[in-house]
Amino acid sequence: MTEAATPAEPATDALNEEAVAAWLRAHPDFLERHPEVLEALELHHRTHGAASLLERQLQLLRDRNRQLERKLMELVEIARENEQLSARLHHLALGLLETDDASDVVHIAQELLRDELKADFVTLQLIGEPRPGEGELHYIPADAPELEWFEDLFRSGRPLCGRVSARQLEFLFGAQAAEIASSVLIPLKDPGRIGLLALGSRDPHRFHPGMGTLFLGTLGELLARALRHHLEHRG
Repeated sequence: MTEAATPAEPATDALNEEAVAAWLRAHPDFLERHPEVLEALELHHRTHGAASLLERQLQLLRDRNRQLERKLMELVEIARENEQLSARLHHLALGLLETDDASDVVHIAQELLRDELKADFVTLQLIGEPRPGEGELHYIPADAPELEWFEDLFRSGRPLCGRVSARQLEFLFGAQAAEIASSVLIPLKDPGRIGLLALGSRDPHRFHPGMGTLFLGTLGELLARALRHHLEHRG
C-alpha cells in the first residue's frame, strides 16, 4: 500500500520578510483582491494595542498629510517674504534713480533699513577722501590700518551676519557700539571697494548667522553702483 506523499516544507531562506515585502510592493493590488487576508492582519502599537492594517494606513496618510501641509505653509511663507523683499528692492531702486548725489543715496538707504529691517543703528562709511560740501558723508582713509579688520569681508563679497567683532563695531559705530546686541556688515564693491554698510540692533536675535542674505547682498550691490556713479561724477 502506497503512502500519500507529504507536501515538501519550503526552504527557510526561500520565503523571508524581505521577499514578502518585495512581492507585495510588486503586487500592490494583492490585498484588494484578497480582502480576507487584509481583515486578518493586525499591527500592534506600544500604546494603543492592536489596530487593523487599514487603520494604520489611514494614520500614516494623516501624518503624511500634516507634513505636506506644514511644508506647503512654509513654502507659502517663503514666497510671501520673497514678494515683500522684491517690493522693497524695487522701491529702493526707484529711489536711487532720483538721487542727485551720494548724500541722497545714504539718506535713502538709512531710511529704508530703519523702516524695513527695523535696524536701530545704520552707518555707511565710504573709503577715500572727503571733498568740500560732503559734510553728511563719512569716510575711511584708504590707507587706514583698520581696514585690515574687514579684509575677509571684502574678499568674500557677502554680508556678514551675527559674527561682527567688538573692535569692528566700535570702529564703525563709535559710542553706539555698546548698545548693539546683533549686527550685519555689508561690503560695498563695484567692482573696487566703495565702502562699508553696517546695521545694528538692540535685539540680540534680530540679526543672526542663519538669516538669509539675498536681500542684503542685492541691497549692497544697488547702493555700491549708485554711490560709484555719483562719486565719479561729483564736481
